[in-house]
Amino acid sequence: MKQLTLPMAAPAAAGFETFVPWPDAAVVQHLRQLPAQATPVYLWGPAGSGKTHLLRALAGHRQSLGEQIGWFDADTPPAWTLERAHRLLLIDRCDELDDAQQRSAFALLVEAQSQGVPWVAAGRLPPVDLPLREDLRTRLGWGPVFALQNLPETQARAVLRRESDRRGIFLTDEVMGYLLTRFERDLGHLMALLDRLDEFALAEHRAISVPLLKKMLAEQAEPMPVTREAG
Repeated sequence: MKQLTLPMAAPAAAGFETFVPWPDAAVVQHLRQLPAQATPVYLWGPAGSGKTHLLRALAGHRQSLGEQIGWFDADTPPAWTLERAHRLLLIDRCDELDDAQQRSAFALLVEAQSQGVPWVAAGRLPPVDLPLREDLRTRLGWGPVFALQNLPETQARAVLRRESDRRGIFLTDEVMGYLLTRFERDLGHLMALLDRLDEFALAEHRAISVPLLKKMLAEQAEPMPVTREAG
């Protein structure tokens, strides 16, 4: 079975220009300048730190140059195949791969190395801590390893403001503060929450507010957030 195909059009927000690097901007520069044949790269960090965003940004950038990309992740059933047209491989959610996927991933990376095809992988843990077979874990740590972190409040607020403006959604400072102090700063979750809130406000014919947000969370059976402690 062949791998799932990465959509040619990455999500609108998944570009290098919309990524806010934290704590180090070197990862964006490195991926932008990734040569045709390069040492493999591994990205790691908690959920919402931007790993998948960067992989999609890299895919979109290389596809805009006319290249074909192989995309694999924990939802891709084995066997994983290196196509002759592939000029780059991307592997996401490495920490979630099952035994069969790990065997496929290792074989894929061995073949990619023999063919001179670079790859970039990502997971929530650094290579040394990945719950994977030793040969695959070692191979994932061969090249540069970049650690990503969730954004601090100031940067997360700027991203929320930018994305709400891009979507044409008006967020008051009160709503912004509620989102950022009562939810984890997982940008993927926050963006999905933002879209849900916009749809809910349209259905309710009401402006977005904290009471409306609370009503949406209650009606859609999502647990109400616990206030974050300072520190």
